[in-house]
Amino acid sequence: MAWEIVIGCEIHVQLATKSKIFSGASTAYGAEPNTQACAVDLGLPGVLPVFNADALAKAVKFGLAIDAEIGMRSVFDRKNYFYPDLPKGYQISQMDYPIVGVGEIDVDMEDGTTKRIGITRAHLEEDAGKSLHEDFQGMTGIDLNRAGTPLLEIVSDPDLRSSKEAAAYMRKIHSLVRYLEISDGNMQEGSFRCDANVSIRPVGQKEFGTRAEIKNINSFRFVEKAIDHEVERQIAVIESGGRVVQETRLYDPDKDETRSMRSKEEANDYRYFPDPDLLPVEIDDAYVEAIRKTLPELPDARRQRFESEYSLPEYDAGLLTASRELADYFETVVKQSGAEAKICANWVMGELSAALNRDTIGIEASPVNAENFAGLVKRIADDTISGNTAKKVFEAMWAGEGSADKVIDAKGLKQISDSGALEGIIDEVMSNNSQQVENYRNAEPDKRGKMIGFFMGQVMKATQGKANPGEVTKLLNEKLNG
Repeated sequence: MAWEIVIGCEIHVQLATKSKIFSGASTAYGAEPNTQACAVDLGLPGVLPVFNADALAKAVKFGLAIDAEIGMRSVFDRKNYFYPDLPKGYQISQMDYPIVGVGEIDVDMEDGTTKRIGITRAHLEEDAGKSLHEDFQGMTGIDLNRAGTPLLEIVSDPDLRSSKEAAAYMRKIHSLVRYLEISDGNMQEGSFRCDANVSIRPVGQKEFGTRAEIKNINSFRFVEKAIDHEVERQIAVIESGGRVVQETRLYDPDKDETRSMRSKEEANDYRYFPDPDLLPVEIDDAYVEAIRKTLPELPDARRQRFESEYSLPEYDAGLLTASRELADYFETVVKQSGAEAKICANWVMGELSAALNRDTIGIEASPVNAENFAGLVKRIADDTISGNTAKKVFEAMWAGEGSADKVIDAKGLKQISDSGALEGIIDEVMSNNSQQVENYRNAEPDKRGKMIGFFMGQVMKATQGKANPGEVTKLLNEKLNG
C-alpha cells in the first residue's frame, strides 16, 4: 500500500530574556545546578508570579514576522501534571487565548520549490527543570535552573509531508528567530528544540492516522532521522496487522530508533484552567505598532534584495541570508572592499565558510572580522595578489598574523603586474625552452590552449608564484603567436 506521511511540529524557542518569565532569577546558561532557581521557581508557598514584559514583546515580534493574528487579550493557564522537575505540580502555559494566533511561513525546499506552512498558534509558557540520570546511580538528580525559563511554543499545522520538509521548516523558524534576535537558537544549550507529531495514512484518505509525538529533538539532522525511523515503524506495525497507538516517544540517536515514553495525554488530562495568580494580558494597537517598528529586514525580503541589488544568483542569495550575522558580514565586505558583489560572495561562501566549518565556529566568532576580510578581497580585486596567493594570505590572517596588507608586505607576496618586468621573464623562459616554443607554433590552434600551460608554469616558477596570471596569459599569447 502507498502511504502518505503527515507531520506537524511543535518548536520550543527559549526567549533571550535576562530573567525568567515569572521571576527575577537569571536565565544565563552553564551555572552550577540549582543556583538560579528562586522561591517562585521552586513553587514555595506564598510566592506570586510576575510576568516578564520582555517575553511578551518578543512573542509579539515573532507573530508580526509571520503575519499572524496577535492576541490582544491573552490568558495564562495552569497545565497540571506531576513530574519531579516540576515542583509546583503545574506548568504555566496558554491554552484557549494564546499571544499569537494563526499565521504562515514560506519554506524553501531542496528541489527549488517553496511550500507555505500554516502556523496554528504560538504561545508563551515556562520551561520545567531537568532530570539528571548519568551521575546518580539508582537515583535521579533534579536541576531547577531551567525552571521558569521563558519559552515560545510554535505549533505548525499538519502540513509537512516528509522528514526533509520538517527539517527545512525547522531551519526556517531557526533562522527567523535569530534574525528577530528573540532567541540565540543554541540547540546544544536547549534554546531551540522540536517535538514532531508523526502519522501515516493511505494515499487519498482524508482522515488523519493516529499520531505519535517524538519529543525534544535538538538538531536538524536528528529530526530527519527520527521521523524516517518513526514512519518505518508505523508502516511495519500497520502492515503486520497491528494498530498505532497515540503515545509520546523519544528518539535515541545512538541507536537510531524511537522508543515509547508514555501514552499521549489529551488536553483535558492536564485539567487546564486560568491561572488565578496572573491577570489576563491586554495590549492595544499602539503597543503592536511600536513592536512592528522594531522588525528588521526579514530573511525572504533580504534574499530578494541581494538578488536584485547585487545581481546574485538565487542560490548565493539564499546561502548568504540564511543567518543575519552572515548577511551582515557579506554586506560589510561588499561596501568596504569596493569589489564586485559576486567576488565577495564567492570568497565569503568559499574560503571563509570552509574555515568556519573546519573549526566548527559561527560567523560571530570568526578571527577575521568583516572589515579585515574586505581588505583581503580589495587586494584580490585590484590585482595586488592572485587568487591562489589570497588563500595563503587568508590562512595567515586566520592565524592572527594581522591584516591583509600587513601579511602581504611581511611575506613579500605582492603580485607582479608590471608588463615590462614580466616581458623580460617571459623572454627568458622562451629562450630557455626554444624547442617547446617551436612545438607550440607548429601545433594546431585547438591544441595550443593546453600547451601554453607549460609556459605559464615556468613563469610562475621564476616569479615564485607572484606573476599576475591575467597579464602573463596576455603577454604569452602575444609573444608565442607573434
